Amino acid sequence: MVRTVDPEKHAAKRRAILDAAAGCFARDGFEKTSTADICRAAGISSGSLFHYFPSKRAVFVGIFEADTADNEELLAAAVEMADPWEGVLAVVARMTSAIVLPGVVRLILEAAAQAARDPEFNELIRSNDDVMRVGLVGLIERGVRTGRFSPMLAPADAGNWVVALVDALLSRASLDPGLDVEHEQAVLRQLLTRILGPSE
Repeated sequence: MVRTVDPEKHAAKRRAILDAAAGCFARDGFEKTSTADICRAAGISSGSLFHYFPSKRAVFVGIFEADTADNEELLAAAVEMADPWEGVLAVVARMTSAIVLPGVVRLILEAAAQAARDPEFNELIRSNDDVMRVGLVGLIERGVRTGRFSPMLAPADAGNWVVALVDALLSRASLDPGLDVEHEQAVLRQLLTRILGPSE
């Protein structure tokens, strides 16, 4: 008798493994994290782990593939918002809110290190960045067309600067564990107001 697989349960278990592994990679780095560490964190056997992922690298890649899917959902929701300014703020809030979660900044730094030595993984990170950039540019283009945003900057340039400012905040958070995230997010919103010039 062939066992049927419940897609929802399979996806939920896969996501649980990725969440547990993310904590391991953030704490110990990619090189020092073993599949045994991931299994202990996820509360599964090695056989179960390899049922979902063929290797440690596949687990690490899976974390950021899931991030890409989450970002695509976020952007799709933002595009549906009547006000493109609120859409931009929702995307930026999501991009920066992760700073306060334990280990997220360290995981981002580990991803950067891995991307430097793994061209295929680097392409995934670049693709994820492009998803955010293209989505933001689309929101900004709509805002300019409808008169919501100032046309002072080309939408592509404005989108690049939005992403650059978010990256700068993530970089600061990695260097300063005591960073007042709420204050910096408020400053970031002020900067976005200057860049996009949303009308009242």
